[in-house]
Amino acid sequence: MALPGDSHVHSEWSWDAPDGAMERTCARAVDMGLPAVAFTEHVDYAAWLFVDGELDGHDHLKAFVTQDGTVAPPKFNLHGYLECVERCRDRFPSLRILSGVELGEPHWYGDEVARLLDAGQFDRVLGSLHCLPVGERFSEPPYLYRQQPAAEVLREYLAEIVRLIKISHAFGVLAHIDYPIRTWPTQASPFDPDSFQEEFRHALRVLADSGRALEVNTRARFPPEIVRWWRDEGGEAVTFGSDAHSPAALAHGFADAAAMVEAQGFRPGRHPHDFWTRLG
Repeated sequence: MALPGDSHVHSEWSWDAPDGAMERTCARAVDMGLPAVAFTEHVDYAAWLFVDGELDGHDHLKAFVTQDGTVAPPKFNLHGYLECVERCRDRFPSLRILSGVELGEPHWYGDEVARLLDAGQFDRVLGSLHCLPVGERFSEPPYLYRQQPAAEVLREYLAEIVRLIKISHAFGVLAHIDYPIRTWPTQASPFDPDSFQEEFRHALRVLADSGRALEVNTRARFPPEIVRWWRDEGGEAVTFGSDAHSPAALAHGFADAAAMVEAQGFRPGRHPHDFWTRLG
């Protein structure tokens, strides 16, 4: 089976990707025989709290630490990014290169998101949830796992996913619905998808009713149960995203992910950059 296009890739234009390199990623995509790649750069507005040690090994993030103890993402360089996309399209004519953004928490920042989307035309817009409210501020799962049971954090995350989908219509694909599972604490009970089936199904049903697509994110092993529930709840389309922050991570795990998604009843579209859609 040919690998699908990678619909979730970061380059040097994402603030948290110091090893990102658009040109080298495109060259690797051509070498791998990928049909398409979407550079969905981070556009984040929420400053988030972090726990001691969370930034160890991530010196590039320390540059964005503020005096109040949060990580504050910088403004996205839209024009520099779009110019780089055009240069890569000229250099790699055989590769379908899609422009895009990953909107972090777009339901909280509707005005800012609207201005961005008015300023640039994007082929692929992802919506994602990285953090949750903590009083007047925000935090990602590693911080929350220090404060609450893991199961409670995941249920709050999925409830916020529902609010994100209902409030924001700015994106076409929901990215990494499994985000909190990546850092599931070792001291908690092993993660069991079935323990959260009701919450996942509800979020997936709301997404399906909105007519949007679900991303199968391969940064970590994506639970096949989620794809099965997505189909059960009326989901029509799937994309594949490595969430690569360096060229080496491009299309990581795609062969296994494509086989898994096909087993759940989805097939490739007519064109290499199309969504995979359900049979029947």
